[in-house]
Amino acid sequence: MLAGGLAECNVAPSLPPESPRVIENVDTLAAALARHQIELPGDQAALLDRYCGALWDWNSKLNLTRHTDYEKFVGRDVVDSLALAKHLGESEKILDVGTGGGVPGVVLAIVRPDLKVSLCESVGKKARAVADIVSQLGLNVPVYPENVQQVVQVWNGDTLVLRAVARLRKILGWLQPHWGAFHRLLLIKGPAWVEERGEARHHGLMADLDLRKLASYPLPGTESESVLLQIMRKAE
Repeated sequence: MLAGGLAECNVAPSLPPESPRVIENVDTLAAALARHQIELPGDQAALLDRYCGALWDWNSKLNLTRHTDYEKFVGRDVVDSLALAKHLGESEKILDVGTGGGVPGVVLAIVRPDLKVSLCESVGKKARAVADIVSQLGLNVPVYPENVQQVVQVWNGDTLVLRAVARLRKILGWLQPHWGAFHRLLLIKGPAWVEERGEARHHGLMADLDLRKLASYPLPGTESESVLLQIMRKAE
């Protein structure tokens, strides 16, 4: 965890004064949230900060995230999670598919404690890591160390959320036999989503499905945008 200031240094009188030390990139979660004009209750911000500490500690042993500073964590992970949160109903049951280090599922569990969040991660060592993180935070968030095709057969919920997991064609191929087990997909995608939709249509995976773009917003530090997509079965 980055320190907010420097400890005072005592120098012997016979020695020349030391040059001031400069620490670059010192940041805090509160400062990053303020830059992005995000206001959260104090208890939620504190829990998010603890999550960062646990996630980044695990990340030093296992590659869980590339967002290893507060600016990237807030600008990417928190922003995406809040975009999803706006489109989730009260006490909705969600499954974060391919959660990796816990985004967006753990963040959603913190900023929307009413949600019933479960995590799905098919890579065993990542599943064990995120289970430890959830335990450290005291969150009631089950972790399934299996692929989504297996999990949806036992999980009883409403919405699957996916972010940076796979191309749309692959995701819909996984889920094609299982639409009766959940209500909808919410996906965070980048500007290539239109191409991915065309690819999925070409392979016949969109014939019985409706896709809507629920939201779009700038991707910080780039000229691109992120989009939130909803996919549901067509009404019969």
